[in-house]
Amino acid sequence: MKEFASEIFAAVQSGKLKEPFCASTVMRACPGWAEKTYHVFLGKHAVGNGSTTELFIRVARGLYRTNPKAHG
Repeated sequence: MKEFASEIFAAVQSGKLKEPFCASTVMRACPGWAEKTYHVFLGKHAVGNGSTTELFIRVARGLYRTNPKAHG
C-alpha cells in the first residue's frame, strides 16, 4: 500500500488532486486500485487512528489532507 500513498502524495504535489480530498476524488486522480481501497485507506491512515501510519489529516467527515510530517 506504500505505492498507493505515494501516488496520492504525487497527485497532490502535481496539482492533479486538490486538498482537501475524498475517496471519490482520489479514485479519479489515482485510478486502478480496488474500489474498497479508496474508501478504507484514507481513514485507516489518518492522524489519530492509533495503530498505523498517520499519512493524512482528517479535516471533516470523509475529507482529508496529506500530513506534511508523513512525507517530508
